[in-house]
Amino acid sequence: MALKEVKERIWSIKNTRKITSAMKMVSSAKLHKAQHTIENMLPYSESLHHVMSSLLSGEYTNSLSDQREVKRVAIVAFSSDGSLCGAFNTNVIRATLKTIEEYDRLSAEDIRLYTVGKKVFDAIRESGYIIERNFEGLAEKPDYTTIAELADSLIREFEAKRLDRVELIYHHFESAGTQVLKRETMLPIVLPKPQEEKTWSVPEYIVEPSREDLLRVLIPKSVRLKLYTALLDSNASEHAVRMISMQAATENADNLISTLTVEYNKSRQQAITNELFDIIGGAFGR
Repeated sequence: MALKEVKERIWSIKNTRKITSAMKMVSSAKLHKAQHTIENMLPYSESLHHVMSSLLSGEYTNSLSDQREVKRVAIVAFSSDGSLCGAFNTNVIRATLKTIEEYDRLSAEDIRLYTVGKKVFDAIRESGYIIERNFEGLAEKPDYTTIAELADSLIREFEAKRLDRVELIYHHFESAGTQVLKRETMLPIVLPKPQEEKTWSVPEYIVEPSREDLLRVLIPKSVRLKLYTALLDSNASEHAVRMISMQAATENADNLISTLTVEYNKSRQQAITNELFDIIGGAFGR
């Protein structure tokens, strides 16, 4: 490779490195914010689970826990709006298509698809499936009100028996280095098991208007929380994967710059040596 070509390539890679380094820092900041949101939500989630399990008894049932034959299903898939995040979107798309195929005994009208994220929306639509609704921008900016409205809509459809199951496909955020693809059932809900040894006893409290009425309020809240948690998990996972991808790209750029710099210096030294030989040869030729 000529000296000029090597120099131009080094310059090009350095410019690319600036971009990947900046994207890494942006993703890191967004990840920190997403983690903070999840951490703030955890105490509420734990308290809700504790109260529900304390109120529940073995004989309690709820319309949202009704297990029945699946004749109509809804699938909610979470991806990102943008790219440059490794296999994050590919994994979600594959899992969603596989889930749809597993319900091939159902007609297209009986499989309702909801997408959060442009990537999974585009891929599913290009595969020939009809999207019930796409939530544009929600993957980038999670909003509880919007996702709670979707949860309430799905709850109403399930209670009216126009849906028999609701499944979620998303990445669960465990740490900056670990994100696990999940396929979970949101409805029918699996109620927490009653506490065998309760840390506080419900009979010691006056529950108004009644235990059953309170659970009828809390159980839909837990469904909304599950959907919102999936959204936050997906958002944090996206930023974590992109941060790691951009870090790897930056490190690769550094290595390539070092290799090309060595090659450039060697070529330059060789060019100087050749010029010296030409000068010396010319001097002796006289």
